[in-house]
Amino acid sequence: MAHICRQITGSTASCVGWVGIIVATATNDWIRTCEHSMATCLRMDEMGSRGLWAECVISPTLYHCVTLSQILNQPAYIQASRALMILACLMGLPGMLLVLSSMPCVRLPNDTSAIKKLRARVGGVLLILVAVCGTISTVWFPIGAHNNEGLMSFGFSLYAGWVGSALCLVGGTMILCFHSSVPWTPSRDNSFYYSRQRGTATPVDPPANHSKSERV
Repeated sequence: MAHICRQITGSTASCVGWVGIIVATATNDWIRTCEHSMATCLRMDEMGSRGLWAECVISPTLYHCVTLSQILNQPAYIQASRALMILACLMGLPGMLLVLSSMPCVRLPNDTSAIKKLRARVGGVLLILVAVCGTISTVWFPIGAHNNEGLMSFGFSLYAGWVGSALCLVGGTMILCFHSSVPWTPSRDNSFYYSRQRGTATPVDPPANHSKSERV
């Protein structure tokens, strides 16, 4: 029961973390730039917000965004962060499908414990890679923005990416360690019994389906 609880906890954490990475990728409030205080920038319409896809101006009466459409003209940290976050979102889908299909309550055709264990391991590795891509992107982006333009504060998108990456790392590690510690239980077709008389291992015969004949 404890193993199932750990597997469910790891799957739930990974799913929530993957959603957080998708939210961080789709929104544009990664960093906020301003040369003055927060109140002054809001009053003078100089509070800037930047994400992977657009630059925005924030004020009490205005929220205007300009799309960063020219990909080749963007700094290297923006292009690399875009690629890493898109890769993380794409890897999260097969990772979650493999993890969910390895749950004990899911039964697929010709499914064995060894196949479930393999699916869980591959899914756990993919989720850890999602966490690595998300962490590199969310750390590199504010550092690059600070070196180029100056940085005032972090936006909620960056926090969503950090939390999502951490949850994917914890969930993927739990899934990977859980399935690595569970022993493989062979199926009946591959089982053997030990014969004391001959001292050799003999395959288990399938149970007879016919009824015993009556003695005359």
